[in-house]
Amino acid sequence: MTKFIGTGVALITPFTSDLSIDFDALKRLVEHNVENGTEYLVISGTTGESVTVTSEEKKELIQFISKVNNGRLPLVLGIGGNNTASIIEEIKTTDLSSIDAILSVSPYYSKPTQEGLYQHFKAIAEASPLPIILYNVPGRTSKNMEPKTTIRLAKDFDNIIAVKEAGNNVHQYLELLRTKPEDFLVLSGDDDLALGVALAGGSGVISVIGQALPEEFSEMIRLGIAGKAKEAYDLHFKLMPITSLIFSENNPAGIKAVLEALNISKSHVRLPLVEATDKLKKDINKALVDLGKS
Repeated sequence: MTKFIGTGVALITPFTSDLSIDFDALKRLVEHNVENGTEYLVISGTTGESVTVTSEEKKELIQFISKVNNGRLPLVLGIGGNNTASIIEEIKTTDLSSIDAILSVSPYYSKPTQEGLYQHFKAIAEASPLPIILYNVPGRTSKNMEPKTTIRLAKDFDNIIAVKEAGNNVHQYLELLRTKPEDFLVLSGDDDLALGVALAGGSGVISVIGQALPEEFSEMIRLGIAGKAKEAYDLHFKLMPITSLIFSENNPAGIKAVLEALNISKSHVRLPLVEATDKLKKDINKALVDLGKS
């Protein structure tokens, strides 16, 4: 589990102007993170536009990122949804030989009860050959997985090792940290709260902005985990403007605009998402100049 302490990044899926996958840009993005302090990479999360990437494209992404990474960083793969049987089938039929853990989002749209959430993840845990990171993001799923459900799963299944908590709820983070088993990891899914979570005893973050600024963001989280609040907050305050900007319209349009400004990839997204507005791109460029990055 120590391989998931620190900063993981939820990789975008770069697209060319015809909206096919831009593998050259993806290689630049992976290398940018490997070389600048990121602890692990997350493939096919929300930020990777997983809902508009086909199953064949997902296989290509896994193979390509695994080849470029070449074992240098741990890899986490997103396999989740609101059809439990389909998730289990995907786990059983996916080549997981290069993957270190599965990130599985709480079911969306269906709005199951807490018992339904428990039974969903119980079935996935029993089917998975790999460790599982739960992913609670009620702003997208319309259903909060309460701390008592997360902790029940953590206690009942050895291969449920962590939760990516993205409810933007400080009290919920603290309740998870207060009640969790000793070896269970609480990972922030909220970039703006990640440092506070680390200082309170969390194990790190699965970040969006971190993939663009891995050196600064991962160092901030390492300082937070070490309890070095002043040094960590010095970095946090510098990163606050750009972190806020990337979520002001939609994700991943914001982070793609940052990566375009850094000459890593283009800002193209697939519908129903649209690219960041010209105003947001201008604001992002200014924020990067202020950081000495553009």
